[in-house]
Amino acid sequence: MKTMLLLLFFLFFQCIGIFAQAPAPAPGPPPPLNVTKILDKAGQCSTFIRLLQNTQQLNEITSQLNNSNNGITMFVPTDNAFLSMKAGTLNSFTDQQKAELIQFHILPTYYSLTQFQTASNPLRTQAGGTSNREFPINITTTGSSVNITTGIVNASVSSTIYTDNQLAIYQVDQVLLPLKFFVPPAPPPAPTPIKPKKKAGSADSSSEPAVSSGTSLVPNMIYKTGLLFFFSAVFSWSL
Repeated sequence: MKTMLLLLFFLFFQCIGIFAQAPAPAPGPPPPLNVTKILDKAGQCSTFIRLLQNTQQLNEITSQLNNSNNGITMFVPTDNAFLSMKAGTLNSFTDQQKAELIQFHILPTYYSLTQFQTASNPLRTQAGGTSNREFPINITTTGSSVNITTGIVNASVSSTIYTDNQLAIYQVDQVLLPLKFFVPPAPPPAPTPIKPKKKAGSADSSSEPAVSSGTSLVPNMIYKTGLLFFFSAVFSWSL
């Protein structure tokens, strides 16, 4: 009996040692970033949050953060920035323009504040390319100040809401309005008139009078010759 108890204690402690040495389970992937929660916590971003949700751009941001290594940079205007816009401007935009407006506030690359100092202008936004008729922005820095120019407004970064080397969210003091929404494209050049081609073998108009003149000489010469012959015969007969 004593031997049996000693054996059971031995097995018990052996099991404890095995469990103690077992590696801890690997931590799972971090939960996806909740951009809405970050903006809601920052405050004064309700208008931008509503546009993010209504235009389905929130899903695009989440997908890019999960599937790209480039990261994202967001410029978020405050509610006061939206209120300072000309009355009716936001409501005048179509649904597509509202989606492009949100995309215009997003860079498809992560930028820290110091990286803006060496950024090459113009910068491409999520809304499109960098030509004048697309959606470029220009960013300049003066000391610690970061200024953004769209061709319509000049805005400044007022604070950093969030940054983690993958997502950067900066608060700006004005709504970034793209030039494309307000300046119509230049009219295309007028087409060059096409000259009608001459048909092959057609005679030049300048040669027509010469031909008609030439052909009219033949009957005229015959007529004069006949008169001369007639008068010669009459004169000979009279002699």
